[in-house]
Amino acid sequence: MVDEATRKSLSGIPLLKTKAGPRDKELWVQRLKEEFQALIKYVETNKHQDNDWFRLESNKEGTRWFGKCWYIQDLLKYEFDVEFDIPVTYPTTAPEIALPELDGKTAKMYRGGKICLTDHFKPLWARNVPKFGIAHAMALGLGPWLAVEIPDLIQKGITVYNDKSRAI
Repeated sequence: MVDEATRKSLSGIPLLKTKAGPRDKELWVQRLKEEFQALIKYVETNKHQDNDWFRLESNKEGTRWFGKCWYIQDLLKYEFDVEFDIPVTYPTTAPEIALPELDGKTAKMYRGGKICLTDHFKPLWARNVPKFGIAHAMALGLGPWLAVEIPDLIQKGITVYNDKSRAI
């Protein structure tokens, strides 16, 4: 089941309608418009709730996404590169989100820094095709992963604060 905080977070993200992937040409353009609208709404909601934690942009085709995500602990901002490709079978298949600089630093990660979403997120995604999109992957995939894994990596001394991130 989904807890109340997650429900509230999800309620601010519009559901998508178009079931199209990168191979679907014109329908993909419509899907991308929906993706951007959902992402913009999610970021606006996060900013309004003082919970801004990522920036994303894509290539022209909308098939490669990259940016930054961050986690704040003890008033220190730990910032990480984030990247993923849209699978050709999208939206049936969820994107595999990667934090390359954390590759090999936690058991909940696959080769190339791809975060493990298998147990919790992917079944939820599968039940919500085509309504879920990139904003949902960030909210229900990367966000919870960061909240669990980064404090553990900090405590173990595996991830340390550096000057590229900044104190708040």
